[in-house]
Amino acid sequence: MPPIRFDDFEALTFDCYGTLVDWERGILAGLVPVLDRYGIAAGDEELLASYGRHEAELEGGPYLRYRDVVAGALRRICADHGAEATDAEAAAFGDSVGDWPPFPDSAGALARLSERFKLGAITNCDRDLFARSREKLEADFDWIVTAEQAQSYKPSLHNFELAFETIDVPRERILHVAQSLFHDHVPAKHLGMTTVWIDRRGDAEGGGATPPALAAPDMTFRDMRSFADAALG
Repeated sequence: MPPIRFDDFEALTFDCYGTLVDWERGILAGLVPVLDRYGIAAGDEELLASYGRHEAELEGGPYLRYRDVVAGALRRICADHGAEATDAEAAAFGDSVGDWPPFPDSAGALARLSERFKLGAITNCDRDLFARSREKLEADFDWIVTAEQAQSYKPSLHNFELAFETIDVPRERILHVAQSLFHDHVPAKHLGMTTVWIDRRGDAEGGGATPPALAAPDMTFRDMRSFADAALG
């Protein structure tokens, strides 16, 4: 497959959680202390897979705010192990999304890329939680499309169609950059977009907090720094 001609693109759209923000680290930081209080011992990969499964199920049902999706995933994981999370534990876990840490290379890469491209975010998140993540990324996005605006979650095509309506750049001039094959690359490729896979998990086994999916991104990079190096020549 030939490499992408980056000069063909005017705008870059990003998934946030998993691509720019280390959501797996954030998820585990919130989950493990709660499970410890109930004497539940489970490996990190088991917990991430359980979270990803429950999150996807909740996102595929009637619309809920993302903080409520995250809270619901905690409740279900506890229930899987015969425990019942309290309302306070669930609410704190849902709010913790805004505290999830960016990957160390994200802010610098976004700053560099913004000098050449317009930047957008298509994120499965609430406005207020994403605002906290945006501050940590120090990113000046030209457009932000949240699940709260769309009232749906990726991989729904509606989120991307709303982005096309929002972004004043022809879709063939938009390059989508994301970690999740399931949430991003499958729908983006269905819509004919060119995509870059930021393969943050590399050689790690399993899909982590992302449900399994098959997709064919146009290029793959291990992190945002190497992507920025390639895109900026």
